Amino acid sequence: MRKIKSKYDIFKQKAHIIIYGTSTKAGRLFDLILLGLILLSVLLVMMETVAKFDFKYHIELVLLEWIITGFFTIEYLLRILTINKPWKYIFSFYGIIDLLAILPMYLSIFFIGTSIFSVVRSLRLLRLFKILNHPQFTSQSIQLKQAINASRGKIVVFIYFVLIITILIGSVMYVVEGKQSGFTSIPAGIYWTIVTLTTVGYGDISPVTPLGQFIASFVMILGYGIIAVPTGIVTAEIAKRVSKQAPCKSCGATNYPDNANFCPTCGLSFNK
Repeated sequence: MRKIKSKYDIFKQKAHIIIYGTSTKAGRLFDLILLGLILLSVLLVMMETVAKFDFKYHIELVLLEWIITGFFTIEYLLRILTINKPWKYIFSFYGIIDLLAILPMYLSIFFIGTSIFSVVRSLRLLRLFKILNHPQFTSQSIQLKQAINASRGKIVVFIYFVLIITILIGSVMYVVEGKQSGFTSIPAGIYWTIVTLTTVGYGDISPVTPLGQFIASFVMILGYGIIAVPTGIVTAEIAKRVSKQAPCKSCGATNYPDNANFCPTCGLSFNK
């Protein structure tokens, strides 16, 4: 005999489809509304820090923040109630982010000024990757992730090499320029080296001796090469993977034999 579902079970099922069903129209609409509210919330927190705007519209800003917080709270509770394993969601990455998104406003009741931390809601924009769950988008994300993982060792060695150079140049500049030029310590020299290597150039510390200026010129030129190397390493890995296999146009799969005529995941013919 078929078990008749209660109204509560039907509600949980429908809510689960809307909240977790990114492939359904209702689910996508819900996520788009959610992302819109996240952007609005972050904008409100930013405008709250503008003194003139906050003075004029403070009540409206607080009211809107509480309305959005109420929506996020209901959404968070529904995510827990409508899933079979609530603890799996609560302690997941998105679950923790969702909780951090609603805590600041409630903490502001007891601690003044904590509502400003509502800006952490911008982390919830990462849900955009779940909404854009298109095969082509997914395959490109996988390729980028694989390229970064494959480049990790080379990049770590490169950063270690740059760190050694930075310490050496910072120490040399401390000796060459001295305290009278603003290089009051070796850490100050290292700070100047990092700022110069990255081509930021704040100008709060600058060499005045001819030798120091010559070293600075060398560091500036070196900085362009240092910035380009990590990009080149990752780009080479991406090109290597793209040249091996093109993702399936239907499901985005890449783990198939080179001589395959059909996609092993969805069955699409590669001859079309």
